[in-house]
Order: sequence, then C-alpha cells, then structure tokens
Amino acid sequence: MNRREFLLSGAAAALRIPAFAQASTSRLARKDCFFGIHFDLHPNASDPALGRDVSEEMVERFLTAVAPDYVQYDCKGHVGYLGYPSRVGTPAPHIVQDSLAIWRRVTARRGVGLFIHFSGVWDSRAIAEHPEWAVVNADGKRDPNATSTFGPYADELMIPELLEAAQKYELDGVWVDGECWATRPDYGEAAARAFREATGISQLPKGAADPGWREFLDFHRARFRSYVRHYCDAVHARLPKFQIASNWLYTTYVPERPELPVDFLSGDYLGNASISTARLDGRYLAAVGKPWDLMAWGFQRATERTSSSHKPAPQLQQEASVVLAQGGGFQVYYNPTRTGYVDERNIATMAKVAKFCRARQAFSHKAGSVPQIGLLFSTTSLYTTVDKLFGGWGAAVDPARGLLDALVDNQYPVDVIPEWRFEEMAPRYPLVAVPDWPNLGAKMQQAIAAHARGGGKLLVVGAQNAALFPDLLGVRLAGAPARQPAFLPADEIFGQALGLWQPVELAGAQAIEQRFPTWDSTREGAVAATLHGGVAAIYGPLGSVYAISHTAALRQFVRRVVDRVFTPAAAVEGPPTVEVVLRRNAGKTLLHLVNCTAMQVSGEYMSPDFIPPVGPLRIRMRLPARPKAVTLEPEGRALSGAWRDGAWTGTLDRLGIHAIVAFA
Repeated sequence: MNRREFLLSGAAAALRIPAFAQASTSRLARKDCFFGIHFDLHPNASDPALGRDVSEEMVERFLTAVAPDYVQYDCKGHVGYLGYPSRVGTPAPHIVQDSLAIWRRVTARRGVGLFIHFSGVWDSRAIAEHPEWAVVNADGKRDPNATSTFGPYADELMIPELLEAAQKYELDGVWVDGECWATRPDYGEAAARAFREATGISQLPKGAADPGWREFLDFHRARFRSYVRHYCDAVHARLPKFQIASNWLYTTYVPERPELPVDFLSGDYLGNASISTARLDGRYLAAVGKPWDLMAWGFQRATERTSSSHKPAPQLQQEASVVLAQGGGFQVYYNPTRTGYVDERNIATMAKVAKFCRARQAFSHKAGSVPQIGLLFSTTSLYTTVDKLFGGWGAAVDPARGLLDALVDNQYPVDVIPEWRFEEMAPRYPLVAVPDWPNLGAKMQQAIAAHARGGGKLLVVGAQNAALFPDLLGVRLAGAPARQPAFLPADEIFGQALGLWQPVELAGAQAIEQRFPTWDSTREGAVAATLHGGVAAIYGPLGSVYAISHTAALRQFVRRVVDRVFTPAAAVEGPPTVEVVLRRNAGKTLLHLVNCTAMQVSGEYMSPDFIPPVGPLRIRMRLPARPKAVTLEPEGRALSGAWRDGAWTGTLDRLGIHAIVAFA
C-alpha cells in the first residue's frame, strides 16, 4: 500500500491520538482569528533530540500568558523532514517526543486553534529521494530544492502528508510555506511538452531576449494556480473544515484576483525597514476581500557581520500597529530551541505584544476604509518587466513602496488599489496616485484616462507614465526620457532624484515645480511637476528614489505637489514619523495614529527597545456632522475639542506607539 492509498483507505484513522476533540472547547475559525503565534523549526537530520524539552506544562504556561487565538507549529520545513512520527513521509531521524501531539492536547483543552507550518513546493528531501520530481533549470540541471508542479510530488507525497497530519492531530489548518516565491520555471520533459502543446512555441525561451519568454512565465503561473487548486480541493474533499493558506498568495507577491479555494491569506514580512514592507502589504491585503493576517518575525535576521537578535516588545508593538491599523490580524514568528523549548523571556515578550494588540482589537479588526488617496498597484508592470514568476519582487515594487512611504510620511491617509479592482475602487477616492511603474499596460492606461475624464483627480508619477497621458497632463513631450541628476529645491536644502526624467513643454498645464542639473537654482531649470485641472504630474522616479533614500527634501516636494490637488479629511500637525490611517468600525470613524519614530531600518540598529513619544499633535477632522463623542482609544479617555465649519479640532498631547481617536 503506497502513501496515497494508505490515506485514502481510511487506515490513517488508526494513527489518531485519542481524546483531542472530546477534550476541546469551541475554537475560532481562522477568518475570525485576530492574534496568533507561529513556531517553525524546519526539522533536519542534524537535530539530535527533537521534542525533548516540550511539555504540557510549558505549553500551558505559554497559552496562559499569551492567550493566542491559534498557534502555528512546525510540521515540515524546507528541508523536507517531518517533525512527527509518520507512516507516509520521512520523519526526522531523532524525534524524542511528538511535539505536535503535546501542542494539540493542550491547545484542544484550551480552545486554541492549532495550525501547522508546512513547506510545499520547496522540499529538498523529496528531491533527494526522488530526483525526477525536481524542477529542471534552464541549464539542464535539476533544482535541489524546488519540486516540479508538473510532477507527482503533490499526489504522491504532499497531499498524503497533509491528510495524515490533519487527521492524526485533528488540526485546524495549514500555513503552506515555500510556495509562490519558491516556484521556478521548469525545463523538464513534462513541462516542456505541456508548454509546446499549449502555445505552439517549440523552442523553450531562457530569458527576456528569447521569443515566447512572457508566454513561458505566464504558462508557469497558470500551472502554479492549478497546483494550489489541486491540493486544496483534494484536502478539502476529505476534510472540509480544514483551513488552508498558501504563503503570500494574493498579496503583492501574487497580485491577482482571488479565485483559488484557500481559506485565508497570510505572509511573513522580514528584513530591514520591515514597517515599510508591512505598510504596503497590509494595505494591499486590506483591499483583497479575504480574511488575512501578516506575520512579523520575532527576531531580526542576521546580516553578514552580525548574528540574529530577538525583537523587544516595543519594536513588535510598533510593527503590529501598522498591520492593525489596516484591519488585519497579526501573528509573530519565533523559533523554539532545537529541542522545542520556548523560553520564559520570549513568552513574556509575546504576552506584552498580545496585550497591546488585544486592547485594540475591538476598534481595529476587520475595520473598513475611509477612502482618501488610493495608490495603484500594478500587476501588469511586475508580470511584464520582471523575470520572475512571483514576488518577492525586490526593487521592482519600489515605485509603489516609495510613493506610499512619501505620502504616509506626509500624514496622508492612503489605501492600495489592486489593478484588478481599479475600475471598482478608484471612483471612491478623492485622489488616485499612479506610481512610477515602468509598464501599466494598455488596459490600465485606458482605465486611468477614463477615470480622469470622469472627473477623478490624479497624481501621475514617472517618465513612462507621462508619455502615456500627455493630453491629460496638458504637456507635449520634448524628446525622449533620459537618466540624469535632478536636484529639487526643498524647504531648506536640495533633494536629489537621480533617474529617468521626461522633458516636457507646457500645452495648457501649469508648471508648479522645477528640477536642476546641479544644486544651483538660478540656471538650467526644467519642469519637474505640473498641474492641469485635477491632474498633477511628476515627471521623474519619485517613488523609486524615495524608497531607497527617504530624504526630507523629496518628502516636502511630494507634499507641495499633492497639496495642489487634494485636501485630506484628517489633517495632523506633527513629525513625519506619525502615520495617519482613517477607518470605520461599528459606526465610528477611527483616526489611527502610529508613531514610527526610531523604527528599525538597518542591521547596525537591529532592535530598538524604546520608541520616543511624540506630541503635541494638532488634529483637524472633517466630518459630515458634529460628533457625539470623541475618545482616545484604547484608554477610553474623552478628548476635548472645538467644532467649526464642519470640522473637529483638538490636540493630543502625547502619542506613545499607537493610539486611535474615535469619533462617534
């Protein structure tokens, strides 16, 4: 009896550890979960004593202190070994205690969901045992890590492993890792044959210069979708209540309309300046329309010259605030020791973060947007200009990330509009911002033009985009764009925006900003920004440059341009490190204020444990009617203010890490 036959025969029921369900209380569905903790180990052959230090007492202490809605515990990492005794997969060779069984017993008693971390496409052990299951790379060599979505891996191993674990431990669901971002173009025989049959292209392309390259990437994207649909359908057919996420699916990594049968969306954000990453991904996920969360790493990953370091509670609370303000769930990722122990110090940190988040849950979770500025996220640009199947896209998302940061640093409330929702969402926004994407595509070009002709206001950024809309912008193109220095005068200094700039001549537009080839504003000035009706334009790479510099001069430049076409409902006078988010929940308008002062941005300053408070903050909030009450949450303290000309004005003397001004 092979693995698949074993699972389908029902014999796996004999592997169940008794009394899980009988001892359990009601557990939240993942769509209703708010706070969780993720543990993964990626078990391997070198682990001498997996599970040795896991005990029910330890798990009880953790659950009592942290009280998560769910725990995600390791089952199979990228190495491919299973962390539990298995009949269908390859268990790690030195399992001393069954960690999953212990975690399930205690979480079941406590009414806490138990999900597993499980590596999907990336399974190095499966390839070691079955080399024919690997992706074949363009050089003809088998990939040591990425399994082929054209091979039998999903049916012969992945699905049986998921079914075995789910039934044996009565799991609530799975967070499948190593998925979209681990998928590779496949030059193996099965993939090549399928590609030729689907497209009629006989010669497999190996790069952007080869005919059929974009078709080749699109073909593999479609195959990845089929692979996810297949394993979701197979597992759901046997276990309808088992909840599945494919890590980073339907996020900025896979910015597509959600059509696959996954139950929730999630992604783990890491690296330096992770708040900037969470800003973009949280706003994107908030627009998708599926249950979602983001996972912060509980430690800062090592660089070439340093080792990893755990994040103190204030750092994680700051990172959580950016996610909570967008209405999402939040989880934190920790590694236990290789023997499964979770240290009391880490538990204490988790408890502080959990308490901070829970205090805000009633106001933040599943809150809806109050549309102000909508920033376009372009799938077409990424899929046609980057030689990858899916994200992480690296610098290719800098146009969006940078322009978002520039707007947020000016305290504008900003949402993200996915390309596939543009025509539906754009009319809700007083201003739509188009970052300096290199290729919006003909369909989006038409949609943006139609939005402007219908009276919508636009901020158009970038040389390539200027060439698409000269009539809307009220300019004539004066030659080809060129990469050049661009010094932009600011309040007290110049800002440098080196990159591709489009020279223009005015044809009805008003020049509102100039650029100079050096730091001399008396000569050789050229148009840097224009205004034409409700359309403002910046003719260079402001988003891309701001993403890698975050200079005050460029922030001020963006402010001057945007102020010509947009007045926010919420105006906050304070330092640029205060992020402003507008949401609605339970009949209240909620003004989130996130203090991003001292946020971690480099390996040299890995783990801030002190976030300096800021204030006073002067707030002016336009509302349709005078509010019945204004309170500062989660404290519940009344805020005094004045009502005049359709706006409430007041002052917040001190902002710690995150506060919500609630207008009832």
